[in-house]
Amino acid sequence: MTEDGLSFDLRPLRYVLAAHDELSFSRAARVLGMRVSTISRNVRSFEDEIGVSLFERTTSGVRLTDAGRRFLGEIVPALQMIESALQHAGAAGRVEEGTVRIGIITTLAGGFLRDLITSFRQAFDGVHLAVVDGGRREHLRALRSRELDMVFLTGNDQIGGCDVFELWRERVHVALAADHPFAGKDALDWSHLRDEQFIISTHDPGPEVHDYIIRRIADYSTYPSIAYRPVIQETLMHMVAIGEGITVVSEGWTSMAFPGLALVPLTAEEDIIPFSAIWSPDNDNPALRRFISFAKVLSSKRRDDLSDQ
Repeated sequence: MTEDGLSFDLRPLRYVLAAHDELSFSRAARVLGMRVSTISRNVRSFEDEIGVSLFERTTSGVRLTDAGRRFLGEIVPALQMIESALQHAGAAGRVEEGTVRIGIITTLAGGFLRDLITSFRQAFDGVHLAVVDGGRREHLRALRSRELDMVFLTGNDQIGGCDVFELWRERVHVALAADHPFAGKDALDWSHLRDEQFIISTHDPGPEVHDYIIRRIADYSTYPSIAYRPVIQETLMHMVAIGEGITVVSEGWTSMAFPGLALVPLTAEEDIIPFSAIWSPDNDNPALRRFISFAKVLSSKRRDDLSDQ
């Protein structure tokens, strides 16, 4: 009940509209699959509740009173808005529409992440996937403030207050100019790279790449030469192609073609990097829940396919 004593039950309005459309309680009852007495009693009770007669009753049927016409003229638009809202809510609950805001640090040129986003969009074309580039710290802050629904980051360590699920792995590749002496090799080891000039972007994921190079090449008692460049990753790849230095990238970059650039995989098992989906367990976005489920299924299928090869 509301403060004025009116019920939220919308069924009487449905009966009123049917009686108006059919000009008869009996025909309205047939259309609704109900008893005439139920229709008539509920309409009369509703009229008593709002304090006005909506229909003139005759032996041949019913017709709206002046008050009834004014009432329906005002209530029908409101009912249409309610119906539209209910349809939208139902569609969101069934994940027919909605938005999932995603933060990434890797390329969408190829690999699992591209397959995931492409496949999900085909399966749920009413759900918008809003993809944002950025770095680890920035993405985690946005995730916790609900500016993002999910982020994809390297690693699979637990993160406080978040759910973490490893979805795929990529081997690290060395990017170098096509005329570099190592460009023709099938694979490389970090021992080959001790005397090389590395260049990395000042933009994300440049700082993370810097830490990775230091961590991996330190095994060879060598401190590498690393120079930052104030460019985005794609521009950095062109700079590598013209011989300004080398860098390391994830396997997804092998799906992109840069003139004069070669990508050679590193051999060690430690250079296979896990990528995980991270989200807040308190996020009740139904589209996110469907996306999580879809990603897990696709990841499992990919692992099965790789094990069969």
